[in-house]
Amino acid sequence: MATTYQNFINGTWVNGQTGETTPSTNPADLSDVVGEFQKSNAEDAKVAIAAAHGAKKAWAGTSGLARGQYLLKAASYLESHAEEFAQAITREAGKAILEARGEVGRAVALLQYYGVDGSNPVGTVVPSVNPNILLYTNRMPLGVVSLITPWNFPLAIPIWKMAPALVYGNTVVLKPASAAPLLGALIARMWAEVGLPNGVFNLVTGSGGAIGNELVSNLAVNAVSFTGSTKVGHGIAVESARQGNRYQLEMGGKNPVIVLPDADLEQAATITVSGAMKYSGQKCTATSRAIVVGGIIEEFTDLVVDKTKALKIGPGADADSIVVPVIDQASKDNIKAAVERGIRDGGNVLFGGGVPTGKIFDRGTYVQPTVITKVAPDAFVACEEIFGPVLSIIPARDYDEALQIANSVEYGLSAGVFTRSLNSAMDFANRIEAGIVKINGETAGVEPQVPFGGMKSSSTGNREQGKAAIEFFTQMKTIYMDRSAT
Repeated sequence: MATTYQNFINGTWVNGQTGETTPSTNPADLSDVVGEFQKSNAEDAKVAIAAAHGAKKAWAGTSGLARGQYLLKAASYLESHAEEFAQAITREAGKAILEARGEVGRAVALLQYYGVDGSNPVGTVVPSVNPNILLYTNRMPLGVVSLITPWNFPLAIPIWKMAPALVYGNTVVLKPASAAPLLGALIARMWAEVGLPNGVFNLVTGSGGAIGNELVSNLAVNAVSFTGSTKVGHGIAVESARQGNRYQLEMGGKNPVIVLPDADLEQAATITVSGAMKYSGQKCTATSRAIVVGGIIEEFTDLVVDKTKALKIGPGADADSIVVPVIDQASKDNIKAAVERGIRDGGNVLFGGGVPTGKIFDRGTYVQPTVITKVAPDAFVACEEIFGPVLSIIPARDYDEALQIANSVEYGLSAGVFTRSLNSAMDFANRIEAGIVKINGETAGVEPQVPFGGMKSSSTGNREQGKAAIEFFTQMKTIYMDRSAT
């Protein structure tokens, strides 16, 4: 019988007020129930927010060094339980085990980075025109922050939001994605084990429709950090703006690579396929468009197809699997529908486009990695985020046309160029409309010590990770200290 997991509120494991649970299943084998999770409602969210609100004054009054020590303890805990967390990611989110272990390593690095950041300066002393005045700045926490996170990085994304939120003095309420709540429960267990004060971290599971509005509109909430769909993100922006609260949104991507005639085509094809097909393209930074300039398109396409054919499809628990099951049946259906629409719009599927068959595949939600050509730059498959292992190859006459195609969609998260020319690389870095730029590198994959975020509809511009995180999770205070008149 599957384990039933509870919410974690004010340092205590509690059942949701509905008394109901919902199952989370393994996408590699839908008969495998990972666990039963609380089907929370708005009242549960209110209780969690109240707990965070009650703890915020004492937590804000704790020194940055002391707050950082909790994060460093959590990093040590996570390191010692790394395989447990990795196996949980693979079982619930379907991720290849090697990538799951990498995600755990990234979460450890994030906790270590922000744990150390607790001892760093947060303000500056500024010369005043009056020599008797000490003029300086300080940063203050916002208060209660709601974290609404997706299923595709069920450990790393919650950690990269909560680590800076906590070390800079905020209290948090986490709502993990309904498709992958297990890692949220394991994170809560981690904080309990390291003795984080009650109410500083709180967890509620359930659907966004049931509790999302409360996490955004409750008057005790001071900010929202969200990663998910563009439609939901825009709704959060409207409500947060109405209340005058801060909001940080990371949303969709339709990430291109441009392949120039002077590129190393073997390198370009290898990296493009990796960016498009690993984790079945279920990354907001995954490569979904390859825009190829000039007469190299046939050779590049042949290389991409050959490399895609060589990818092993299978469960994430198999260390050789590259293309793993997509998260659920709805995602599988959406990917199939997108490919079928691409064909109707004139695209030509060179490989994939369907569903693998066989005993292993019939138990889970698998799709084939797909390469589609003859795609118009404004076609659905070339403009809309599919969130699956689908790569569109688009021809361009020259570099300027390729750049125009790359910038023509509403998103601007990650983009890359393959070239040996320093001039082309520098020009691309300046002109591409993307928050993350890769030169001869994969669009997916970022480091935790630098800002993460996109342009246009991909992001609100408030960067996550690195030193930039403090800009969102704190507010600036300027202090003028004059001498007493006596």
